[in-house]
Amino acid sequence: MDPESSYALIQRAKAGDGEALDRLLARYRPRLRRWATGRLPRSARDLTDTEDIVQEALINTLKNIHAFDYRNETALQAYLRRAVINRVRDELRRANRAPRREELSPELADASLASPLEIAMGREEFERYEAALARLDDVERETVIARLELGCSYQEIAMLANKPTADAARMTVARALTKLATMMSAKTHI
Repeated sequence: MDPESSYALIQRAKAGDGEALDRLLARYRPRLRRWATGRLPRSARDLTDTEDIVQEALINTLKNIHAFDYRNETALQAYLRRAVINRVRDELRRANRAPRREELSPELADASLASPLEIAMGREEFERYEAALARLDDVERETVIARLELGCSYQEIAMLANKPTADAARMTVARALTKLATMMSAKTHI
């Protein structure tokens, strides 16, 4: 991972440095692509795919980087994920306005369209995970997402979460996962 902080890159990009903008794109595009995979249902797809959605969200967001209010290293990641979610919602609205297609039987659904996390957990468990994840604080949520969904190393997470070492980041993730698991199991028994 690029050792320069997102904050420094954002400041340079706000000043008009195209290289800094390119480095931000290179840093966040792979993470967002992994995270967004499977988020757009097949019924909403035509010529649009995950890469297109991520690319459009990144470009539109980073075009307006001067308006971004930087709070910490995880803020940009969260902001970009929100932009991708909004872009997916736009595609869903567009698909709902289009003429209806005949639906195929659920038995014919391609399991590869679900995200890897969703496949591993199952749909109901994934929904519980998402609900519990939303209840974590910002740093906990972003470190869990960075590790589980984006595949970031503990060194990358240390930089994102402003932790002094990879071990400190590992402990932050472990505590957040424990809290997440407790929330998910408590919701199961209610």
